[in-house]
Amino acid sequence: MMLRLAIPVLALILAAPALAGQTGPLDPALDRKRYDGCVRAIEADAAKAEQFAREWQGLGGGLPARHCQALAQLHQQRYAEAAATLVKAAQAAEAQKAPQAADFWGQAGNAAFLAGDGEAAIRHFSTAIVSAGEFAPMRSAALYVDRARAHADAGDLAKARTDLDRALSLNDEDPLAWMLSAALARREGDMGRASREISRASTLAPTDPDIMFEQGNIAMANGDPETARKVWAMVVKAAPGSVAASMAEKALAAD
Repeated sequence: MMLRLAIPVLALILAAPALAGQTGPLDPALDRKRYDGCVRAIEADAAKAEQFAREWQGLGGGLPARHCQALAQLHQQRYAEAAATLVKAAQAAEAQKAPQAADFWGQAGNAAFLAGDGEAAIRHFSTAIVSAGEFAPMRSAALYVDRARAHADAGDLAKARTDLDRALSLNDEDPLAWMLSAALARREGDMGRASREISRASTLAPTDPDIMFEQGNIAMANGDPETARKVWAMVVKAAPGSVAASMAEKALAAD
């Protein structure tokens, strides 16, 4: 069973690193207008945007072209292909000593995770963590959260716990990390910790439907079904159509 994300994985991946704003010797083929236009075109026609990105690569588009290709593949739910494209982008970024390498490795990990390749996801996240180094704690914290999710999905709760604890030591203002840590504590049977940490997550993001849904889960596990039902009903009302609302509706129906 995977730990639920407060933000959809695809949305995290599609948050592109700041390639479009980079200038200088890292990538002499960088063309901000082309990159921005390529990314914007994905929503309207991802297949055409991918074809444009491939042609642009042939003209020397470099990292921006390859990254737009990966985003277009992700939009088409071709996750394994996107992961492979992002790995190539990460390797090229490393060769150029470009700062986007860690971002690309992390995105490759998320794409592999979506493709169902947990081993590759963990491997890419681990490479991303090393690439990020010690000087970008916020970025590293997010990568530890990603790897924790992959470890949990693989059933290795001990490694997931280690990564989440590390993430929180680097950034204790991330509601997603607190929510995932609370959910993991619930799975571990540590209900005291689960209650404290979901409270922290809720303080940081009081209207987040995924956090509210997990509040209901923890209330139910703590033997308080009345509170659980109230919270789940609030999720359904506050975030109709969301994944959290769908799960809350199923929880209410099963209760």
